[in-house]
Amino acid sequence: MKKVQAKDFQVATPEAEGNRYTRSGIPVQVTYGPKEAPLTGDRVGSPGQFPYTRGVQKDMYRGRLWTMRQYAGFGTAEESNQRYHYLLSQGTTGLSVAFDLPTQLGLDPDHPRAKGEVGKVGVSISHLDDMRLLFRGIQLSQVSTSMTINATSNILLAFYVAIAEEQGVHLADLRGTVQNDVLKEYVARGNYIYPAEGTLRLTTDMFAWCAEHTPKWNPISISGYHIREAGASAVQELAFTFANAIAYTEAAVSRGLSVDQFAGQLSFFFNVHNDFFEEIAKFRAARRIWARIMKEKFGSKSPRSCMLRFHAQTAGSTLTAQQPQNNVARVTLQALAAVLGGTQSLHTNSLDEALALPTEASARLALRTQQVIAFESNVSQVVDPLGGSWFIESLTDELERQTFDYLQEIERRGGTISCIKTGYIQNEISNAAYADQKRIDSGEIRVVGVNCFKDSGQGGTPPLETLKIAPELEASSVERARSYRSKRSQAATQDAMRTLSDGARGGENLQALILSAVKAGATLGEISDALRDVFGLYREYSGF
Repeated sequence: MKKVQAKDFQVATPEAEGNRYTRSGIPVQVTYGPKEAPLTGDRVGSPGQFPYTRGVQKDMYRGRLWTMRQYAGFGTAEESNQRYHYLLSQGTTGLSVAFDLPTQLGLDPDHPRAKGEVGKVGVSISHLDDMRLLFRGIQLSQVSTSMTINATSNILLAFYVAIAEEQGVHLADLRGTVQNDVLKEYVARGNYIYPAEGTLRLTTDMFAWCAEHTPKWNPISISGYHIREAGASAVQELAFTFANAIAYTEAAVSRGLSVDQFAGQLSFFFNVHNDFFEEIAKFRAARRIWARIMKEKFGSKSPRSCMLRFHAQTAGSTLTAQQPQNNVARVTLQALAAVLGGTQSLHTNSLDEALALPTEASARLALRTQQVIAFESNVSQVVDPLGGSWFIESLTDELERQTFDYLQEIERRGGTISCIKTGYIQNEISNAAYADQKRIDSGEIRVVGVNCFKDSGQGGTPPLETLKIAPELEASSVERARSYRSKRSQAATQDAMRTLSDGARGGENLQALILSAVKAGATLGEISDALRDVFGLYREYSGF
């Protein structure tokens, strides 16, 4: 493959009247034929067969529909538990937990830095009693749970495992995913704690522990979603996600794990943006890229390791506060693209999420959007129904080619960690975001209700009723955390924490030690502080 430079990845803009491009800058012709997309069998293949371009299962949704998850979490564990029971009663087939910022950053609710943020963008969870309340009345043996948590993912998994054991669940039957992708936090989202070395230690320890104890649990969901939300193009979303995946895989292999020991439990999380056909092609290309990486770079012998399984979420960054009812149409098209692209799991955003956390009514409508697609559109009857379209196959090929060019450039620059430390990936995302926003500001990219077809003022869009988080919920979380600490065995907690600190300085598996600390009564903040003392804090690249 040719050597590439950063300038090669700038989003294209029309140079002359009549030119057309995808949202990510790939030129679009008026028509396509076999010249643009030769359908060679080794690149397309059959569903359920390498390189999985057409899907990871031969019958896809004819055998089983995608998991319908609705991301939810706010206030205290009690409030979120009520929302989960409601969503389950309305037909959601998997839970997806949103955590507040203090929980994501390893702070108990009574920490000074947590003030004003407890329960605001997700649920506050700081100890085992919180987790018991969060899943009260929900049998963990009967539900698949996804937890969007990263820097503190080992702790939240430990909470979940502990209450599963209390319910009598066989850990080998535990199903779900913990996001556990901190590398993307460094470049796109910012909710990190430890430097890369400590992060990779925690991640690979979870890989090893889950491979032995929870074979149906995905110990990571390598996320392109937040990379795209930060302004990346479709190509960058794929390239930087797979660069992170390569870094995680290399770290696990360097710790002595064989690739086929854990790779079958790796999962991915992608964005579904507005460019309908580009997004479908992106998912098809993603499966082929991962299959090639596993087979050609890591020498995988297991078909399971080569199968890219992913959760998709409609693009929050495309939702508008202006004319928010239009968001229903946006989400519907994005959800349909995810289904036609072969997702294994899907969350549909609510129409009011540009304004606040979703209300119960808007969350129900978002779920109903998936159900209408699943049960009324009939699109699930055919596997990869757009496969063989010259346009789709051409886009799939081009997305794959540009992604591998990017991966080659990252490798030339010393690999993912090096590119994060020098700010290369961050700068590429920033440049793409700036170019895309310029196209919106100029009107080249139209956003209905924002830069075209705007309300005139008189008789415009009526305001929505939005969800309000009661301020007293923070005080409730603070009091419960203090009460929890006062009732535990202090000696048992201190002993478990000493063992954890010693293990972090040594070579023991930290997932096992964190689980022991949780069972001994340690809080999320206390465990995070112990690891901060050993690993230190990550300092963001500043360009200086």
